[in-house]
Amino acid sequence: METYQVLVVDDEKEIRDAIEIYLKNEGITVIKAKDGIEAIEKLNEHTIHLIILDIMMPRQDGISTAFKIREEKNIPIIMLSAKSEDMDKILGLQVGADDYVTKPFNPLELIARVKSQLRRYVTLGTFEGRKQVIDLNGLTLDTAAKEIRVNGDIVKLTPIEYRIVEMLMKNAGHVFSIHEIYERVWKEPYINAENTVAVHIRKIREKIEIDPKNPRYLKVVWGIGYKIEK
Repeated sequence: METYQVLVVDDEKEIRDAIEIYLKNEGITVIKAKDGIEAIEKLNEHTIHLIILDIMMPRQDGISTAFKIREEKNIPIIMLSAKSEDMDKILGLQVGADDYVTKPFNPLELIARVKSQLRRYVTLGTFEGRKQVIDLNGLTLDTAAKEIRVNGDIVKLTPIEYRIVEMLMKNAGHVFSIHEIYERVWKEPYINAENTVAVHIRKIREKIEIDPKNPRYLKVVWGIGYKIEK
């Protein structure tokens, strides 16, 4: 049975220690860091499967850290913050976070979100059997390698972004509503998630489209939802 390693990044020792206790009870190994700079160091020293990242920290905050991590890695990131305003959530998602939990958090909810992200990240594509490649006019999905390419060049996507593109490409031509996208990808009930989905769609377009304002692949069907053209 594989042991997962989670990097917990928070400037409050009590929070780091509490999360460590919760996750250890689930058989998860915890690596701890007190700020973004130490987090990058730990990330280079250990095999990390998921990061729980506080936003407000000294030296290097969570937003800057997430941005730096996304330059090289697509490890799931759950942002953690005492703030609950939509702008903080949107900013975290814009730099590549996959989920967001507000302090004070329910330990059971945090554990559930961690397990959900780990399951998607680690097992994504393992039930596809043999290598499957879908090519749609230069946009290529390789489910075995969990890669998206545009005209042969690998596109660096976050796990959530990858799952959105994978779903749309496997159902090319089908229009999915924001409601459907959220519940299929996030695997939880859709409640006020318009901004969450919209931010991820915009980020995907910035990565796969030559001109994101006039997309070739990821199209909007006004009033209905999104699709990737066949």
